[in-house]
Amino acid sequence: MKPPLEISLVFPPFFLESLYNLPPLGLINLATLLKRTPHHVVIHDFVLSIREGTLSMGPSIYEDCANRILSNWPDLVGFSAQCTTYPGVIQIARIIKEQSPQTLIVVGGHNASFVDQETLAHFPFIDIIVRGEGEITFPELVEALSEGRDLGKVQGITYRKNGDIVRTPDRPLIADLDQLPLPDYTLAPPLSRYKKACSLSRSIAILEVGRGCPHRCAYCSESILWRRRTRTFSPSRIVDEMELLHKDFGADCFVLAYDQFTARKSFVEEFCGLVIQRGLNHLPWYCISRLDTVDGSILALMNEAGCESMCYGIDSGSKRTLAFIHKNIDHDILYDRVRETAERGMVPTLSFVIGFPEEERQDIDETLTLALRAGILGNNNPLLQMPTVLPGTELYQRYLSSLVREVATYFALGIEFDDGRRLDSDEELIDAFPSIFSSFYNLPCKGLPLEELDLIATYFPLIVQLYPRTFLLLSIEYGVSVSRLFVNFLEFIRPRTGAIRLELSSRSCYEFFGDFSNRLMEAYGPPKRGHITDLLRYENLSIEAAKCRSCPGQSGLVTPSGNEKKPKINKKILLGEFDFDIPEIILDLKRGEFDRIYEKNKTYLLFQQSQKTLEVSEINAFARDLLLLCDGDTTIEEISARLKPIHGREKHKDRFLSDCMEALGVLSQEGIVEG
Repeated sequence: MKPPLEISLVFPPFFLESLYNLPPLGLINLATLLKRTPHHVVIHDFVLSIREGTLSMGPSIYEDCANRILSNWPDLVGFSAQCTTYPGVIQIARIIKEQSPQTLIVVGGHNASFVDQETLAHFPFIDIIVRGEGEITFPELVEALSEGRDLGKVQGITYRKNGDIVRTPDRPLIADLDQLPLPDYTLAPPLSRYKKACSLSRSIAILEVGRGCPHRCAYCSESILWRRRTRTFSPSRIVDEMELLHKDFGADCFVLAYDQFTARKSFVEEFCGLVIQRGLNHLPWYCISRLDTVDGSILALMNEAGCESMCYGIDSGSKRTLAFIHKNIDHDILYDRVRETAERGMVPTLSFVIGFPEEERQDIDETLTLALRAGILGNNNPLLQMPTVLPGTELYQRYLSSLVREVATYFALGIEFDDGRRLDSDEELIDAFPSIFSSFYNLPCKGLPLEELDLIATYFPLIVQLYPRTFLLLSIEYGVSVSRLFVNFLEFIRPRTGAIRLELSSRSCYEFFGDFSNRLMEAYGPPKRGHITDLLRYENLSIEAAKCRSCPGQSGLVTPSGNEKKPKINKKILLGEFDFDIPEIILDLKRGEFDRIYEKNKTYLLFQQSQKTLEVSEINAFARDLLLLCDGDTTIEEISARLKPIHGREKHKDRFLSDCMEALGVLSQEGIVEG
């Protein structure tokens, strides 16, 4: 009998400040299955090592990773690789093979599954590719290697034999996912280490809900990898895992990994019902959904069961683009779903994609307009991306020969290990093999240059979050393309900030958007929609209220006599005066009414940012004047005396004083006035 194998499973290095990393569930699943065998398994999570500062980024990062792996003298090294980390996998594998030629190198993951033959053809130091689902294939491969059996009998792998590349038949998908054991998190670092390393407020774990996708979006490899089939774990199994991770491993928040979570209403109802029944609904969770698979009732149930946030894949506002990417969805339901989601206390993330090859500027503008209209609804997070060309997808098949390298899209970031830039060795690899590293390339777009698309994808979400109403109305008012108007704004900012390149931050957006809007109105003439300037003031006050959230409260000066109290308006409250009925205008904008012309109608609003949402309330002129006098130096009696000629001419002074005290009492109860 041959001795057991020493196996190292590797999560390759990756770092992106805006992301946090979680335990590598795929590797934990493999290690859990190998526990049943005599073989010894070690997991190396180099993403966590970077976060914890035990692995330094720099030109030697791949050598350091290889040396750590080889310190266990492994017989077999298995890499879990996605598109961004694929260059690192190649580099580390090469070093391992140079130092330990007898060590077998196995690679799995989406990217490897689609470029298996190309990878083996160009990189002789990689021995085997595991394609698709690995839970059955990898342990079977390990046993075959351990016992010296013919690898040709192992389904779902690609390997070399006598100098030839051999591709065994695809392995059938696992019919019943519940047959897989619960992942053993004792095989990975504790969740508390991930929480600390990423400065998270809570310990987060992944719950795998299912696999597959029935759709055929042109840019997505998910449905192709899973053969357009969908499978789920049973709700009871998922909730069992949730309970185990919470009680035994300290997880207090969950990411539900499955793009089709809400595809079957009965599945969601059963899952949520079990979570509530077991008293786990105090644990927040996040999921992915499609607009056309949820409604108000199911959203309410999900929120009751602990759903805190969800992502909707919107993709495009252009019907022409949606047809091109084979996405069949009715955007008329977008506004209802976003509103219903936010009203139930969940924050939707809305994912948009711009820059498909056949898109014209109008198509991109329609997507940006859709994002702005969603921003007007409020309480959602926009995510804007350029297309990523993934191996196996229709985009890959149709446009591989047209790929260029000009800008780094979102899914090409994370391996900038040389002082904020990629290592030269990685750049050389990517340049040499576009078919293997296609995710680092760009698709030329008919409508806009790639540099402009990159600027819009990177910075336009700030406009959606801060100035959606003003920006959209300015575009409509003056007939200026949304994309052109945005780039004009960036060009307006650059000389004023002294920046070398076009860029935008929340601060510069707030500081300069007002001036930009005013210059625009001066250049094109006064707007027919006179309320645009009021909307700009409204959005500025909304931003200022958010900045005031962390301000300390300001207590008023109090003396024993009630009439001698000196009330002071809460420092966190902002008061705005408007020429138009802003609440009515905002309701119209949410309904999609952009052309209406309004008569002037004085309006007074109070702005206060709570933990999660902006609270805006309307007050009358009396309350406005009352609050303006609440300066902490003026007594209630003095305030009453000043206001009586304006608001209490026909009342006795004692009666009017009583009215002022009553109003201040209400304002005090609502936290608007202190003292």
